[in-house]
Amino acid sequence: MANVMILCFSLLLTSLLLQGVHSTTFTFKNRCKFTVWPGILTGAGTAPLSITGFELRSNASLAIPVPQKWSGRFWARQGCSNDTTRRLSCQSADCGSGLLQCNNAGAIPPATLVEVTLNGADGKDFYDISNVDGFNLPVSIVPQGLNGTNCSSVSCSANINSRCPREL
Repeated sequence: MANVMILCFSLLLTSLLLQGVHSTTFTFKNRCKFTVWPGILTGAGTAPLSITGFELRSNASLAIPVPQKWSGRFWARQGCSNDTTRRLSCQSADCGSGLLQCNNAGAIPPATLVEVTLNGADGKDFYDISNVDGFNLPVSIVPQGLNGTNCSSVSCSANINSRCPREL
């Protein structure tokens, strides 16, 4: 039987259509019993968000508005602290910037990734959870929004490290 973990870090994708203007907000929710430090990396060819990293205490949430056309990835850094020179480092999924903001740096594996493309091919939105860079925390994506949409929630709730060979 798989080792099931409580979903720890979630992203709510909220889309609204107000008077012909499409708006999307990402709401990050920390369901872990400990603080996480989400990192954000914008994809090539899209405008960067104003924030690329932040601290999120247990049970806290943060909403970030995003452009109508955007792509990128998110991950939760874990076990972060500042050294004597005030340089931030994290035990898992560190981005290596030494700062709270990741500043266009991606996660150092292992890191469970949330990947999102808004207004991509044929104007459609895409999202997934990727373990291409390994697994560090259970995550979920919960879309909310426009009437008539039928988008599914996705999650990676099992600790795949306990079942997969270490070299993967």
